[in-house]
Amino acid sequence: MSPDAAEIAIPDAATASTARAPAWSWWARLRADHARMAAVRDTWRALWISRVLVWVAGAGTVATLGFGPVRGAFDPPGVTRGFGWLGDLLAAPAARWDSAWYLVIAHYGYRPELGSYTSARDAFFPLYPLGLRALSDLGLQAVLAGVLLSLVAFALALYGIHRLSTLELAGSGRAGGADVARLAVLVTALAPMAFYLSAVYSESLYLALSVGLFWCARQGRWAWVGVLGALATATRSTGLVLMLPALMLYLYGPREDRAPDFAFVRRLRPRYKLRANVLWLGLLPAGLALYMAFLGLAGGDPSSPLHAENVWGRHFAGPYLGVWDGVRAALQGARQLLSAQTAHVYFPSGVGSPFIAAAHNLMLLAFLLAAAALLVIALRVLPLAYGAYAIAALALPLSYPVTSQPLMSLPRFLLVLFPLSMAFAAWLAARPRLRVPALVISALLMAFFVAQFATWHWVA
Repeated sequence: MSPDAAEIAIPDAATASTARAPAWSWWARLRADHARMAAVRDTWRALWISRVLVWVAGAGTVATLGFGPVRGAFDPPGVTRGFGWLGDLLAAPAARWDSAWYLVIAHYGYRPELGSYTSARDAFFPLYPLGLRALSDLGLQAVLAGVLLSLVAFALALYGIHRLSTLELAGSGRAGGADVARLAVLVTALAPMAFYLSAVYSESLYLALSVGLFWCARQGRWAWVGVLGALATATRSTGLVLMLPALMLYLYGPREDRAPDFAFVRRLRPRYKLRANVLWLGLLPAGLALYMAFLGLAGGDPSSPLHAENVWGRHFAGPYLGVWDGVRAALQGARQLLSAQTAHVYFPSGVGSPFIAAAHNLMLLAFLLAAAALLVIALRVLPLAYGAYAIAALALPLSYPVTSQPLMSLPRFLLVLFPLSMAFAAWLAARPRLRVPALVISALLMAFFVAQFATWHWVA
C-alpha cells in the first residue's frame, strides 16, 4: 500500500472502529467533551447538596416537632402518609398540598363526568400525573414514583441550564464568565423555593421541558422544539407562552444552526427567512388541545383548563394589575403587623390569623421586587427572547390575583423562570465576594420553607 493510500485508509479504519464500538462508548465521548463533563459534574454536585439539605431540614423538622395539622387541605387517607413511621417521615418534604391532587389524579383519573365534584382537578395538567401512573404501574409506590420523576427532570433541567448559561454568558467575556454556568446551577438548586423541584409537583418537569425547548431553538432543532413545547403545554398552562420565545428565536435569533439571512435589520424586520421547518412550532399547543379534547370526550367541559383557576379563588383583575393589588396588600399587611392587634383587620385576610396572612403578603411582595430586579438584568445580559418569556409567563399570576393574597404562589411560579436564575448567576459572577453569602442565605431560606412545607404550613 502506498503512503497516500495508507493515509486515506486510516480515517476509514477509525470510522469502522467507531461503528463497531460498544454501546457504552457514549461515556467515552462524554468524557472527551469538557463542556458536557463540566455540566455533569456541576449538576451532580448541586443536586446532591441541595437535596440532602431539603430532606434533612424537612424530615428533621417533622421528627422534632411532629407532622402538624393538615389545616383542612385536600389529603385523602393513604395519599401523603400511611407508609409507616419512617416512610411518613421521608415523604414529608415531598408530598404536601398540591401533591395530593397529583397523586389522586394519577390513581383515579380526572373523572370529568362528575362535574363540579371533580372540576378542581382540571387545573392540574395531565403529563405529570401520567408519568406518576406509568411509574406506579411498574411497581413503585406513588410518592416514591413522584420523587423519582421530579428528581430526574430536575437533574435534566440543571444540566440544560448549565449548557444554556455557558452558551449565552460564559463566553461573553464578562467578569466571572468561567463561573457563571456553575453559579446558575447552584442558584437554581438552592433557591428558596427549590424544594418543590424534588416534591411531587410538576415544577421540575416543566422546567426541564422549557429549558430543553430553549436549547433546541438555539441549535435550530425545530422538530424537537415542537415536541418539547407540546409536552410543556400538557404539563402547565404557562406552556403556551413558550410559543413567544420560540418564534422570536426562529425569526431574530441568535441561532447556532445557520447565519442570519439579513445582515442589517430595519425596525422589526426578521433576521431569518421563514422556511418549512417553522411549521414545527404549530405543535406547541397540541398538548393543551389533546387535554381539552380528552375532557370533552369524557363528558366534561373541554374549556375547563382555561378557567380552572376560578375554582381556586383567582379572578381577572386586568393585565398585570395584580401587582398593584399585591403592593396594597403588603402595605396593609405591614400596617396590621405594626398595629399588634387583630380586633380590626385592614385587608381581606381569608381564613386563619391575619398576622400570618400579613406576613405572607409581605414575603410575596419581596419575591416580586427581587424578580423585577432580576428581570431587568436578564433583559440586559441575555438575548431578548429570554426576558420576553419571563414577562409573558408572569401574566397569569400577576393578572389573576387571589383576594386574600393577591400574589399567592408567585414564588413557586418564579422558580421555573430560569432566565431569572441565569441573570442572578451573571450578577453574582461579577461580584465574587457576594457569591458565598448569597448562596448561604438562599439555602437557609430553602431549609426554612421546606420545614414549613413538611409540617403542613402553606408556603406558596
